[in-house]
Amino acid sequence: MTHEYKGATQRDSMLWVKTFHIIFVMAWMAGLFYLPRILVHYQEGLDANEDVHRLVTMANKLLRFTWVMAVIGTTLGIWLWLGWFFGGGWVLAKLGFVIGLIIYLMICQLLVRRMQSGGSLRLSSLQLRLFNEGGLVLLVPIVLLAVFKPF
Repeated sequence: MTHEYKGATQRDSMLWVKTFHIIFVMAWMAGLFYLPRILVHYQEGLDANEDVHRLVTMANKLLRFTWVMAVIGTTLGIWLWLGWFFGGGWVLAKLGFVIGLIIYLMICQLLVRRMQSGGSLRLSSLQLRLFNEGGLVLLVPIVLLAVFKPF
């Protein structure tokens, strides 16, 4: 086996890691885009004295799914970082925004726990609609940093 072949194989395997990283991050983001919408509908339903039990069930299942996708996506991202020895400030900036996404998911989890108790989320429908945009606000700079690697 030549060194060139070994290098090509390693590069190819890292491309598979990159592919699965992108897939799992997409699934994580799908959860982060939809989970806050469930929170909005829950609060509006609660305010209108409607049955919101199904929304609690949906939120719990989606929260578990989103956490699994987040852990796998983040693990694969770390594998890429260590495997390709990315350097530069853009990686640290991206990591900062990824930590922001994890914190955003933790806040979603706190709100889902409030749903489980059957009470109000203590946020208005408008506040929850604004909160819903948090995932996108964090995702845009992550993608820009990964594509352009500005520094």
